[in-house]
Amino acid sequence: MKVYFLGTGTSQGIPIIGSDHPVCKSTDYKDKRLRVAVWITWENNSYVIDCGPDFRQQMLACGCKKVDAILFTHEHSDHTAGLDDIRPFNFKQGEIPIYAHQRVIANLKRRFEYVFETVNKYPGAPSVKTITVCNNEPFAIGNKTAIPINVMHGDLQVFGYRIDDFAYLTDVKTIAPEEIAKLKNLKVLVVNALRDAPHNTHFNLQEALDFIALIQPEKAYLTHISHLLGFHEAVQKRLPDHVFLAYDNLEITI
Repeated sequence: MKVYFLGTGTSQGIPIIGSDHPVCKSTDYKDKRLRVAVWITWENNSYVIDCGPDFRQQMLACGCKKVDAILFTHEHSDHTAGLDDIRPFNFKQGEIPIYAHQRVIANLKRRFEYVFETVNKYPGAPSVKTITVCNNEPFAIGNKTAIPINVMHGDLQVFGYRIDDFAYLTDVKTIAPEEIAKLKNLKVLVVNALRDAPHNTHFNLQEALDFIALIQPEKAYLTHISHLLGFHEAVQKRLPDHVFLAYDNLEITI
């Protein structure tokens, strides 16, 4: 299974519009971060987790030609605003399945009403098939099983996903012990690490490292990164040997 990091930035991306922060002015490509998402492939299977406002640019960069489904973590715009850009996949494949919490599906129906229209639908509009994700109810994607991991983003429920020995968690601030139990014996854990200073809805770096030490994966990759965390190369030198700062267009094999 291959995991391609489509984007590793926070909600504004890096560089931030109009910012004079040194990280935003960096010429290192690893310091340029689109909104957070991953593309997961194995055999002839192709799945995306989250579909943010940079989705079109990300699909062009990675060369993806097929999306079997989109798994959504939650409804925030940096994770969902690119839904309209699934149209080229629609034209080739028909309706695209989307997996999400019922609350997230309801939110998307309000924001993208034309996508879900069934009467006099505009012929060029995207089409989706909705599948509700419920906690403690694994579901099939291709010939594998996705296990939803329930986490809290401040007061907002968010789903992470475990597929085989890989788990992807973003926008985590707290997680219950029964959900932590679902993350044992991982080869790769991806988890958010916003910055050094504490934040009320995201892990900061130390919280992410403490969480990784608790889960004990073989390797861990940090994502959903703010410019305030610092320069990529400098931050990487501060991390344990088995923890890596992810960057856009990084591809790993599990």
